[in-house]
Amino acid sequence: MGAMEFWKPHKLASPHEGQLDLKINDRVRTIADVHAVPVGTEGKVILANGFNWQRYRVLFDNGAEVGDLDHRHLEPIGRTAKRLAKRS
Repeated sequence: MGAMEFWKPHKLASPHEGQLDLKINDRVRTIADVHAVPVGTEGKVILANGFNWQRYRVLFDNGAEVGDLDHRHLEPIGRTAKRLAKRS
């Protein structure tokens, strides 16, 4: 398997009110059951994209990889949460 390719977000893309503003490698935790990932499972953002709808692909600690996740499914943890709190 080759190196993972990372995509930069569009320069005009920015989260709307209530959306998360995550970056690649940010740590998150599920706040809702998603696919094979129970509530409370931690993981790392591996893709952040979207223009009108900020969404994320996360590689979870249980090995599951799930896309199209947003503020309805995730909460930031650790340094990610602290960084976002400082911005607000």
